[in-house]
Amino acid sequence: MTQVKISLNSIDKVKNFVNDISRYDCDFDLVSGRYVIDAKSIMGIFSLDLSRPIDLHVHAGESEENDILDTLKPYLA
Repeated sequence: MTQVKISLNSIDKVKNFVNDISRYDCDFDLVSGRYVIDAKSIMGIFSLDLSRPIDLHVHAGESEENDILDTLKPYLA
């Protein structure tokens, strides 16, 4: 599992983020305080406080991790 901090501070950024990670078959979780949300769920993301960076947990194999981290570069906090 890889953990990074991301910033989703606009509606367009949220839509692009969900579209980008939906290409992958692995699981993505957003963790904000005590809440854990499926990162592929737009409705779930909007239930979080998006004014601060959020922890993203990526549950992927090592072979996919580098490609996923490249995809996430525009969202890293």
